[in-house]
Amino acid sequence: MALTLNWIKKYRLFSATVVAPTLIASIYYGMIASDIYISESQFVVRAPDKPTVSGLGAMLQSTGLSSAHDDVYTVRDYILSRDALTSLDQNLSYHKLYGDSKSDIFSRFNGFGLDDSFEALYKYYQKYIGISIDSQSSILTLSVQAFDANEAKKINEYLLSISEQLVNRLNERGRTDMIGFAEDEVARAMVRAKTASMAVSTYRDAKSVFDPEKQSALQLQLVSKIQDELIATRAQLSQMISLSPENPQVELLQNKIANLTSQIASETAKVTGSNSSLAQKSSKYEQLILERDFAGKQLAAALASLESARNEALRQHLYLERISQANTPDIALEPRRIRSILTVFILGLIVWGILSMLLAGIREHND
Repeated sequence: MALTLNWIKKYRLFSATVVAPTLIASIYYGMIASDIYISESQFVVRAPDKPTVSGLGAMLQSTGLSSAHDDVYTVRDYILSRDALTSLDQNLSYHKLYGDSKSDIFSRFNGFGLDDSFEALYKYYQKYIGISIDSQSSILTLSVQAFDANEAKKINEYLLSISEQLVNRLNERGRTDMIGFAEDEVARAMVRAKTASMAVSTYRDAKSVFDPEKQSALQLQLVSKIQDELIATRAQLSQMISLSPENPQVELLQNKIANLTSQIASETAKVTGSNSSLAQKSSKYEQLILERDFAGKQLAAALASLESARNEALRQHLYLERISQANTPDIALEPRRIRSILTVFILGLIVWGILSMLLAGIREHND
């Protein structure tokens, strides 16, 4: 015993930097540290009809689906978020799982009873949850560490489940926004089309007109027939005057010519020449018809856009595809006891060597 104390005094620096830390590490990792089980799973977030990469991407390509690179990071960040931890704590009592006496006091949550806050739990959660992304295939690997193999698997499966729910919410939100906007456009276009159609009907009722252009054509046809009759009547009158000027039919023919001339003027005035003529009504009517036709085309375009939005919403549907399910570990992978002890021993040697050289230099300088 005395010899040991003398050796410690003689080699106190070595004892403090190498022997003591290595002894403490041996006691902790050899006798105290709890076994840690790691459950892993792999999954990928993908969407239809997008370019893929080689390897696993080629396999996904054969299914008509490809990796949704942007949403991969969304899922990763969600798993590492406070929302995921809140859901875990509410449904699986994460706080109790990692705070019970099954783990050693140094590993369990709030082992010394100093901080039981949610922020402390969140920092603790980030230490025991790991998620990595393969940059080539966009495969996510989720690893969960726990002090019990079944608990590690249970937490891993739950995180996969809420990640699928997140993807479904993203799908529903994108679909709702896209289709909702298109439906709003259809509603506005329908109101405009109805308004334009009502304006045409109101104008027709107010002006007693159904189509000024067609009505003008019919009116001009009538005028043309009257003019033909007027020409024939004038020819008949001229012939009668030359043959029998005193014939009583002459006066009748003259009256008929006067009536036909007045009728032509009246019918022509209905087409042009007055404020109530078809020509005056045609300008406003054509404007209303143009607005109605434009509103109808706008409605048709909005309906086509709505159908396209529905198809696009389905085409952009995201999928969370599990490649490997969460496993139940049969042995503890952490802590790596021998490696940890050797690491402490090597670091202690390095510190001892550095301090020894510094102290030797100080002694030489003082001498």
